[in-house]
Amino acid sequence: MRALSEIAKEIRADWRVINNAAAREALECMDRMGQITERFVADPNGHPAVGTFLAHSVGWRGETARRVKKELRTMCGHPRP
Repeated sequence: MRALSEIAKEIRADWRVINNAAAREALECMDRMGQITERFVADPNGHPAVGTFLAHSVGWRGETARRVKKELRTMCGHPRP
C-alpha cells in the first residue's frame, strides 16, 4: 500500500489547479501522512482526510483521477467500480 504522501504527490502532478478549498486542504493533510492507518493530529487514522478529499474532488477527472480515486476508496474499505 502506498503512502498517502506519495499519492498526494501524484495528485498534485496531475491536477494542476485544485479549485475546491476542501479538496486542497485534505490534500495538504495527505501530504504529511504515511499510511492511512496511522494517527494524524486528532484523528485516529487518515480516513477522514481521504474521505474529505474524495467527497470534494469531483472536478478532478481523467484516467489518473479514476485510478487514484479507486485506490483511495479501496484503502478506506469502500471499493466501487
